[in-house]
Formats: sequence, structure tokens, C-alpha cells
Amino acid sequence: MEKYDSIWDMYQKKGMSRRSFIKACSAMTALLGLAPAMLPKVVKAAEKRLPVVIWLHGHECTGCSESFLRSSAPMTSDVILNMIALEYDDTLGAASGEFFEDHLQEVMKTYKGQYILAVEGAIPADPSGGFCMVGGKPFLNQVKEAAAGAAAIIAYGTCAAWGGIQAARPNPAHALSLNEIIGNKPIINVPGCPPIPEVMTGVIAHYAMFGNLPPLDNKNCPKQFYGNRIHDTCYRRPFFDAGMYANDFNDAGARAGWCLYKLGCRGPETYASCGNMRWWNGLSYPIQSGHGCIGCTSKNFWDNDPFYRRLPEFAGLGLGNIDKIGAAVTGALAVGITAHLATSAVQKKKRDQKELEEEKEKAEAAERRSRGKD
Repeated sequence: MEKYDSIWDMYQKKGMSRRSFIKACSAMTALLGLAPAMLPKVVKAAEKRLPVVIWLHGHECTGCSESFLRSSAPMTSDVILNMIALEYDDTLGAASGEFFEDHLQEVMKTYKGQYILAVEGAIPADPSGGFCMVGGKPFLNQVKEAAAGAAAIIAYGTCAAWGGIQAARPNPAHALSLNEIIGNKPIINVPGCPPIPEVMTGVIAHYAMFGNLPPLDNKNCPKQFYGNRIHDTCYRRPFFDAGMYANDFNDAGARAGWCLYKLGCRGPETYASCGNMRWWNGLSYPIQSGHGCIGCTSKNFWDNDPFYRRLPEFAGLGLGNIDKIGAAVTGALAVGITAHLATSAVQKKKRDQKELEEEKEKAEAAERRSRGKD
């Protein structure tokens, strides 16, 4: 098997300067959400050997791979060619057939306990074994075999992380999430249908840099990408706070950019980076395009239908019915405005009085100076 060089070695082979290498490490430090003081550690990590990656595909639509290919920071080509050694991926790989499957076996044997396993798609666990065959074998068997020798596992997309659409009722293939199949390995959940491109590349870049998992939340999702609710980073949030909601996709409120909560937006209970990172190099995201969040990073989101029926309560804060929230917020807003006007009036009166006194003192001083000259 080929010995894989470090990122720095690959820069040297391509005739690129140390300066370019340090600039790339600086960009990676920012992407991973690390403080500038961490740059020396990132540089040191980039001088280590490239990690071997095996990427398997189960019950999925390949949307996660399509998203991964569109990452711009870092670019997917940089990740695949310069940051990792992608040894097996039956979607992106040029090889196929028996030779490619033999290569997979060789990689798992040679790098046992060292490689990263990326899984895209749910795992059908139907006992008949007739769903999702790869190389003439059930995908369930392939996942278990590959997971046994993996150092860490990344569950890319909601299908791998939670089961996704394949696990939606009535789930004829008995599709399960990766966590339900593999219980003795560290798994990084990267949900989304699909996940944001830079989230996908950022997670694997972190492991490639430091050789360990990024900080995870209680659902094993990376905190730097799933630490905030979409509701908390949404540019329509001020309208929610003011009790201003669109009641129809064609009404004046929708055209004015009001909150889409009453039209089914799941933003208040969905954790993702859509509101701050957005999609396609920061261009837009569903709420910016006028459509509410459907909660695609959440468990069982396909069964949380219909998507255009609002949630019965404002999840997470225990505030009760949204109509009452809106009325209370509107009432509080009116009280606040009245109090603000009253306070402003008092402050203006004080300022005017002070200005009059200062003008009077200036006039008296001028008069004394004039008398002194005479």
C-alpha cells in the first residue's frame, strides 16, 4: 500500500511555498471555529500523515455527496486531494466492480484501527436481506465489517444519523440509523437533508487535522455547527419577537419578510447552521427564499408532517400557545413604546432646561466681560 504524505509534503511536491501552506492553515483555523492562537497546532497537525477514509453508501439519494462536492471553504478538491486519502467511495471512485471491492478489503486490513469510516444513507435491517445489496452482499454486513476496524465514524446526512426518509412510516425495509447498528464506536452525527457543504468538509477536516472528534453535543453532533437553533440566528427573528407573522405565503406579511412560524417553520426547535453559514458559499437558505424550515436535521422529521401546519407550542421555552405569545408580545411592545416615549419626554425636558441654564450663564459671563472692558 502507498504511504500517504502530509498536507505540507504535498504542498512541497507541488512547488508551493511555506507561506501558501501557512495561509491555508490560517483559513482552516477560522473554518473550524478555533482561536487564532490555535494556528501553531493546526500547522503541526497539517504536517502529519494524511488520514485514510472509507466512504460507504446505503439507502440514500446521493444528495449528501452532491452537497459535499459543492463545498467552497475548504474546496472539496482540496479536501479529497490534499487533506485526506479517500481510498473507497463507490460514488466518487473511478474504479468499480470486483477489483474495487478487493481494494476495500485490502485497505481495511492494512489500516485497521486507523481509518475514518464515512457512511451516507440508512441501513436496511430487514431479515430477508433483499434490500440494498453492495458487491453482492447486504449493505448491513458491509457497514458492520467496515465499522469494526474504524478509528471513528461519521454519519453523513439525516438518513445515516437518524434513519431519514427511509425510516419514515411504514418503513418496509426496517431502515435504521448508524447509531442503532453500531454501538461500540465513536460516531459523529452530521444530520441534514443534505447537510451544508462546508459543515461536511469542516467535520472531516477537523479529524484530519487533529486526529480526534470535534466537541460534540448530547446528540453527538459537532457543537460548532449544531450549537444554535435556526430560530436564534434567523434574520426574521425580530418579527417573531414583535408578534408579526405571515398567515399566508402570498399575504403582505410574507412579502414584507415577516416570521413564517404560523406557516409551519420548524426553526424554533431545529439546530443547524443554515441561518449563519447558509448554502452555496453563503448565498441563501430556505427561510431567506421565503419557505419555512422543515427541520431536516431533526429526528423523524419526515413523519413530522404536514410541513405547513404550525407547531402547537413554541418549543423549548415553555411559553405556551403562539397566539397568546403574539398577543402578549404585542401588548408588551405597546407598553414598552409608551414607557419609552414618557421617558424620552422627561429626558428632553431636562436637556432643554440644562441648555437654557448654560445659555443664561454664557450671557451673564459675556455681560461681565463687557463691563470690565468699559
